[in-house]
Amino acid sequence: MSAEKSGKEKEAPTTELPLLRVLFLCTGNSCRSIMAEALARHLFPPGMVADSAGSKPAGAVNPKALTTLFRARIPAEGLKSKSWEDLSGSYDLVVTLCDSAAGESCPLYLSKAVRVHWGLPDPARAAGSDEEIDRAFRQAFATIRKRIEVFLARVEEASGANPRRLPSREILESIAGIG
Repeated sequence: MSAEKSGKEKEAPTTELPLLRVLFLCTGNSCRSIMAEALARHLFPPGMVADSAGSKPAGAVNPKALTTLFRARIPAEGLKSKSWEDLSGSYDLVVTLCDSAAGESCPLYLSKAVRVHWGLPDPARAAGSDEEIDRAFRQAFATIRKRIEVFLARVEEASGANPRRLPSREILESIAGIG
């Protein structure tokens, strides 16, 4: 019996799209954006994607960032400092974490993404004793974690019963105020 005779239409195949693709940017992509990527990958539910990149990548991940992730038991395998030119695909949200990246023009493939700025002091520039420098990394990590957790709560509130629906542009833009 054909689909027309049975009264049922053949369903089109569906492709699972990520719920939300988030890109964390810093100029050097060695500390803050790396920690944000690792934390987001750890905290995001299935279907949400996190990446990080830089406009002028340092070429290596700061060892103190890796130590901070290790101490928090956040997986850090595969993390590397990379250029935004090395990425492909589109993103729904671009989060800048350093003031210089916030003022840069993004590549064309990011033009449709909502951009927000979560400015944080660069822990790699912290001066003082090892303990003071470690404290700067822990503080940056804690702030990033809080912002991602609040962001996820807002995404959940916006999604309601439909976990595949993107939150509104207003919700995405509101995360800039997470303290």
